[in-house]
Amino acid sequence: MTTATSTLDLKTLWADASLEALVTAAQAGDRDAFGEIIERYEGMVRSVALRRLGDEAEAAELVQDVFMKAMIRIGQLREPAALGGWLRQITVRMAINRQVRRRPVVSTEPMTLEATVVQCDTPLDNALESERASQVRDGLSRLGELDRSTLVAFYVRGESLNEMSVAFRAPVGTIKRRLHV
Repeated sequence: MTTATSTLDLKTLWADASLEALVTAAQAGDRDAFGEIIERYEGMVRSVALRRLGDEAEAAELVQDVFMKAMIRIGQLREPAALGGWLRQITVRMAINRQVRRRPVVSTEPMTLEATVVQCDTPLDNALESERASQVRDGLSRLGELDRSTLVAFYVRGESLNEMSVAFRAPVGTIKRRLHV
């Protein structure tokens, strides 16, 4: 075994022992020990939270919530060496819960806002709509009574094909033919 490998193994062993001591102290209620745990794992928790949520402010809030929950439940951690994975699991679960409960984000982008605004009718829009309605009435007046009634029932009153079949005493296929569907 080389000296570099020996030193690395000793550092790993010391870090594991140190972590176990920190977790044991935190489980006994030592707030300073838990503060050290926060310092060591805050970056990892923040990274997972940001990756899951995609928002810096929301991730920062989640980090606080994760460590609050971890502080309350640290006594449930049976294997101190699993602290990192345990914190990651808490973070992922809390992020998923937050995503499920999150309200939809309302965009304030001008293009999105423009799409949500109801357009007010201008006098020109009103005149064009009136002209279209007049053309439809003229077209309907040129049709026979049966075709006109069929179109009005379907397009104006919104009746289904089955309802029209009963009302006109005709098979659905005949109604479809009249509508050119």
